Amino acid sequence: MTDWITTPVEPRLLRGALDVERTAHGILPHRLPAWARKQFPDPYLAMVEAQPSGVRLALRTRATAIELDVLPTKTVYQGAPVPPDGVYDLVVDGKLTGRASVPGGNTHTIDMATWSAVTRPGPMGTARFAALPAGEKDVEIWLPQTEITELIALRTDAPVATAPRHGRRVWLHHGSSISHGSTAESPTATWPALAAARGGVELINLGFGGNALLDPFTARAMRDTPADLISLKVGINLANADLMRLRGFSPAVHGFLDTLREGHPTTPLLVVSPVLCPIQEDTPGPVAPDFDAPKLRFRALSDPSDRTSGRLTLTLIRDELSRIITQRSADDPNLHYLDGRSLYGEPDFAELPLPDQLHPDPAGHRRIGERFADWAFGDDGPFAVSGG
Repeated sequence: MTDWITTPVEPRLLRGALDVERTAHGILPHRLPAWARKQFPDPYLAMVEAQPSGVRLALRTRATAIELDVLPTKTVYQGAPVPPDGVYDLVVDGKLTGRASVPGGNTHTIDMATWSAVTRPGPMGTARFAALPAGEKDVEIWLPQTEITELIALRTDAPVATAPRHGRRVWLHHGSSISHGSTAESPTATWPALAAARGGVELINLGFGGNALLDPFTARAMRDTPADLISLKVGINLANADLMRLRGFSPAVHGFLDTLREGHPTTPLLVVSPVLCPIQEDTPGPVAPDFDAPKLRFRALSDPSDRTSGRLTLTLIRDELSRIITQRSADDPNLHYLDGRSLYGEPDFAELPLPDQLHPDPAGHRRIGERFADWAFGDDGPFAVSGG
């Protein structure tokens, strides 16, 4: 019988969260601070920012067995297949060593026709890991990127301490659902997590499904977050939601960058335009689920010829982002631009098509993560150790 040691789950053990909320059960990691959460009326953003993409427990321990009690909240889209339980990735000294899932928990059901939602309560569960390597080691438990996860109790068969950071640089990234990892196979298999591991940096992932809409509160949260490297992947959802016209988009990009530079005046800052998405390349938004399709797919609702009055397409967004960054970088040598199609473009779509017309599959995440890391963290990249 294991002699368990219970360690309170405290914020000091967490990486990748900007805030922690005390709940009736334990603690709930957040990826936006409390003051920012008061400034948006969107319940979908409230859901996705509480999904802990990139958030992990970071421990230094001799333990060979770990149990983590959690209360997950799982999202189900009405009419779509029920997704599998989320994955908890165990990383020991930088290597993926184990995976676990937790059945049960709350169920948050969204009607995609009306975007109304109902939450049904459920029981807590336990993620269990056994047969860890003996000896002192760094252990990370990465939380499921698409399940809100309340952390209740941590049990181990040896004492735990906060893991050291080993001098690694902090990379702060903001993007939409692809950055969030909504279709990745596990939390360490999102493209930002893959790129961070390849680049040897500590990730803070502010990828929010359905968002990255140049919200001022996100810019201020990033401005106030210590970071050595910053990236912003923006554009797809501005078109998908038909949220802006060109007249509003350009000043909003400038304003977001101005806010970031208030807190990070010389930090290497990379702006990435959208990856290839054929249904939105030259067709304005909005997009919506195609309820006539046999499986979840999205389609553009507008006509490709309707590009009047500055309606945004991905082609227009890329052109404008490139223009803005070229203009600003004349006075800001640490500001850089990357065309997202160099991460996933037409040849990649032919080989690894987007299953739902919007999001890459797990192989697509790996390709994007590897290409980003090789470009950004390479010897001549903006995130190179000697770069910036």
